[in-house]
Amino acid sequence: MKNMSSSTPPPTIFHMLERHLGKKIHVILDQSYGYEGILVAVTRNPPGIWLSEGKATVLRSTIAQPIPQVVSREDRSEVFINLNSVHRIEILHD
Repeated sequence: MKNMSSSTPPPTIFHMLERHLGKKIHVILDQSYGYEGILVAVTRNPPGIWLSEGKATVLRSTIAQPIPQVVSREDRSEVFINLNSVHRIEILHD
């Protein structure tokens, strides 16, 4: 039996995000809007993330393609995103 007092607590969202610093991510804010960029910083107060090389993305889905796809991108440079408004974060692989 494992001793609960010696076990480490589960990682928080901040720890998980910090592991992906320097990687390209896609942050979905609602079903049709999000941001892509390189994760450069994670803040705890306010809870958020900073993206460099940021691009605003527009997502669309159809009956034939129900999974939302990026249909357009617009350059935004540096972007701060409050984690309270995030629906989903995807790590993008080249």
